[in-house]
Amino acid sequence: MNIRLGAIIALLLWPAVTVSQQFADPEFNTAVERPAYTKNLPRVLFDEAHNNFHTATGRYKPFADLIINDGYRVVVNRKPFNEKSLETFKILVIANATGAEEMDDEGADQPAFTEEECEAVNRWVRGGGSLLLIADHAPFGGAAEILAKRFGVEMSKGYTFDKEHSREVPSHLVFSRENKLLLDHPITQGRNPDERVNRIQTFTGQSLKGPAGSTNFLQLAPSAIDKPAPTHGEETSAAGRAQGLALKVGKGRVVIMGEAALLSAQVVGREKEPVGMNVPGIDNRQLALNIMHWLSGLLKER
Repeated sequence: MNIRLGAIIALLLWPAVTVSQQFADPEFNTAVERPAYTKNLPRVLFDEAHNNFHTATGRYKPFADLIINDGYRVVVNRKPFNEKSLETFKILVIANATGAEEMDDEGADQPAFTEEECEAVNRWVRGGGSLLLIADHAPFGGAAEILAKRFGVEMSKGYTFDKEHSREVPSHLVFSRENKLLLDHPITQGRNPDERVNRIQTFTGQSLKGPAGSTNFLQLAPSAIDKPAPTHGEETSAAGRAQGLALKVGKGRVVIMGEAALLSAQVVGREKEPVGMNVPGIDNRQLALNIMHWLSGLLKER
């Protein structure tokens, strides 16, 4: 894909791209030929109660439509998390919650959740619930850190770059079988060869470090670095960290992603460049389905 210089700069400096320049791709095909569920549809609670930059009817509509077509029943959440609000759901999806109304407002990187909410989610997962927590580059990592820590996951809260394993933009990282950064896990293997994931691209995110027993399936290379800001600030090594990891917690399952656009399908800027599942030559669409299959228990450990 030939990306024009203006689009490259806009995507590299992602926070500088205005809301009006990013929107869901209306032409992205969300049809699923053979839905995973045709009865006993798993209930998915999609969070929109925490100043979420991505919502089921907004920039994450392609993801929501895709999993609905795969047989999940999606319900939008507009209330604080508690035992009652979570009890009838199998999966909770949180995408880019913030601590302020807008991502560029003061306090956007402050906790998006209360301690009581975090404890409610923690208990729910340990009792058998499944969480998909998606937290992008700053300010989203700071806002979600309070919840990630409940599961022993550390967020860098900045920006991750890797010039050696990227595509045109040094923060657009490539994880593949070929470069050995896409690691084996039921999520990357799928239920059969047709669901096997071979190449994933991310679009400017942060890095994660999971606890003992977690699995990095999007593994950062020794050449990866973290910065507190995209174009300045002291850099640190991100070697051995991840942009996608999975772990079991009690009776439940957790997937945490350090980049959000990879699981949506957006168009960006005046030229409407594809960003996410709609980029040709990558398997992000299948990864989204496989993540949900693992969280709902359809994918078993091998």
